[in-house]
Amino acid sequence: MQKLLTATALTAILGSSAFAQDAITEFNIGILGGENAQDRLTSNECFRVKMEEALGVPVKLFTPADYDGVIQGLLGGSLDYAWLGASAYAKIYLTDPEAVEVKLTKQNTNDSTGYYSIGFARKDSGITSMDDAKGKIFAFADPNSTSGYLVPGAELTAKYGKLEEYFSEVKMSGGHEQTIVGVSNGDFAAGVSWADGVGNWEDGYNSGAFRKAADAGLVDMNNLVEIWRSALIPEGPMVVRKALPQDVKDKVTALTADLWETDKECAYAVAAGEAKDFIPVEHSMYDGVLAARKLQEGM
Repeated sequence: MQKLLTATALTAILGSSAFAQDAITEFNIGILGGENAQDRLTSNECFRVKMEEALGVPVKLFTPADYDGVIQGLLGGSLDYAWLGASAYAKIYLTDPEAVEVKLTKQNTNDSTGYYSIGFARKDSGITSMDDAKGKIFAFADPNSTSGYLVPGAELTAKYGKLEEYFSEVKMSGGHEQTIVGVSNGDFAAGVSWADGVGNWEDGYNSGAFRKAADAGLVDMNNLVEIWRSALIPEGPMVVRKALPQDVKDKVTALTADLWETDKECAYAVAAGEAKDFIPVEHSMYDGVLAARKLQEGM
């Protein structure tokens, strides 16, 4: 009888504990670098409000100075949700495959789910190709950026050899916006940033860092020129912390998946420009990026 009572008591305790875990008191969204913190907060405020209404708890936005701040926040459990680049997701998965779940990704207006690393320079610089950029100052965005470092770094190294020897100097600007503004201002001769490659260059294409910078009035795209383009990169995943209650994960995913249908203006702000939808994505989409990240880190 004592054993039965003990088992019953244990079941009650476990049930109570499980119930407690099903209740969240706050929800924290991490936003990758790429533009200044205030612009990131402004662009995602409508999304934060919708999430707060859906979850019924305070929702906060966090804009760490670099990509690693979001990565560590998700790994440590202080962040619950983020839209990652493929390389940032790869770092999280390789560190702890149980940390997050991939849910959605951006679908472009042409139905593709990829984007490009775009090499660019000032139009008046005389640089029209990556060959012309040899011996000049070149900017990447962030070591954990897919389009701002991992993919272009690998592709350019494969073609030109050690980039520190090919360019006069290789710099990390700190983010996509910093690279775009830096090239526009003449701080760097050339650099890379990201775009869907759909639409017109003078608009900054339909979505991506160029579009955000152009929309914000930070640069005039007519003063810049595209000099290089990577292979198609899989669009990064929107992820949720795996340990969250299932109903929370379901609500967050549904809200995001429906955003283009319920509030196009908010969706435009979140997606960094025009897109068609946010659609389901599987972990297997990032196998190639995981392999590249392993190679980069010598794993």
